[in-house]
Amino acid sequence: MTPIRHNHSDGETVETVLDAARDCVLAVGVRRTTLTDVARRAGVSRMTLYRRWPDVRTLVGDVMTREWVALAVSAMPEREPAAPARHRLVDGLVAGVAAFRAHPLFHKILDVDPELLLPYVLDRRGASQDALLGLITGALEEGHADGSVRPAHLVLQARSVLLVVQSFTLSLRTMTDESDPELDEAAFLGELRTLLERTLAP
Repeated sequence: MTPIRHNHSDGETVETVLDAARDCVLAVGVRRTTLTDVARRAGVSRMTLYRRWPDVRTLVGDVMTREWVALAVSAMPEREPAAPARHRLVDGLVAGVAAFRAHPLFHKILDVDPELLLPYVLDRRGASQDALLGLITGALEEGHADGSVRPAHLVLQARSVLLVVQSFTLSLRTMTDESDPELDEAAFLGELRTLLERTLAP
């Protein structure tokens, strides 16, 4: 039996598989995606997938983590030495909500397989949420240090901010009225900015 080799190409294979899984979900949704479909699209054997992912949901979980964390990181503005950390955090969170809601994978899951998100809303945190908490916590620490963020228990503050942002991300379309400019998505994102600024300001 040929031993499994772990080398620099392993990371490339994982990215290729995650890309293929994302494309399959975008095409047909999670429930109609199979590991066989993903393997074929990625150009790898099914056994390559089974060694790392026991089922499609585990694989899609890794896809979501990669996509959501990359999106959140890219939404956060560059640090400016003179700018208050609170402004950077609020700008990044509001931009992140807008980017999430425009993301095609998020749209597909919300429209076709919303139950996939329920465990992370009702029962437990996922890897994506823990990564987002890490980003928020780091920014809050900077805000505490420069005096732009209200002093508070760091973990409590970070988790509370994520709860607010998560509710806007997941539930916004139940509240918007795109025919009314005072109740469209942009108006609610403006209200989110106000909520965050006021709760975080000293």
